[in-house]
Amino acid sequence: MSLITVIGRGHGGTRAMSHTLSESGVYMGEPLNESGDLLPPEDMYEACRVLARHVRWMGDLEWNLDELHHGPIDPEFARLIHRYLHSVLSSNAEHKGWKIPETTLCYPWIRRIFPDAKYVIWVRDPRDSILGEHLTDDLTDFGIEYPRTDDVRRRRAISWVYQDLIVRTTPKPEHTITVRFEDFVLRQDETLGRLEAFLGFPLARIPVRTEPVGRWKTDEGRHDFDFIRPALIEYGYIDK
Repeated sequence: MSLITVIGRGHGGTRAMSHTLSESGVYMGEPLNESGDLLPPEDMYEACRVLARHVRWMGDLEWNLDELHHGPIDPEFARLIHRYLHSVLSSNAEHKGWKIPETTLCYPWIRRIFPDAKYVIWVRDPRDSILGEHLTDDLTDFGIEYPRTDDVRRRRAISWVYQDLIVRTTPKPEHTITVRFEDFVLRQDETLGRLEAFLGFPLARIPVRTEPVGRWKTDEGRHDFDFIRPALIEYGYIDK
């Protein structure tokens, strides 16, 4: 029996992975929305706010996450997460899991509660990811302080960077794989082959559209910020 979750920011294309898992016989909980998110989400949202109490904003784009990795897990967080995941955790399915973008906000404690789970770390070019509105755009809605701005795109980019920081600084789980959305779309068979080797069972091929890749190239608004450049380099979207 395996437990699988997808870690990735909203508008990162994670629905493609959730739908792939569902079509492959993985029980993803119930009910699900059209994006493949497990509902209702309120306990997950509140769990994110509980965790945020243990994050220290250092000013600018710096946050101290040490307490998340070394301090105790708040019992309220664990209670909320187990209630949110009740349909998944109570299932006898051979393969089961869940997807909702807000899992990324509480990834450090999720990893500690479920150390044996399989984690699919999902990445998308932030220049595309910040084009669309998402619930996590304003981090203060989840208890995280950041440099306030009226620039919506900048706000989204800051949220992207913060969530990337969470993923990069969290100790790597024993079972983890990083997948770029663009590779899933443009090289589906190759990428699914990697995922099949990681998960240990065959995966369905779902229809994918290439239009979402590189949308920023025709976008007339601001989609590039100096502070996302290191991530663009790290994930291979631009050269040094």
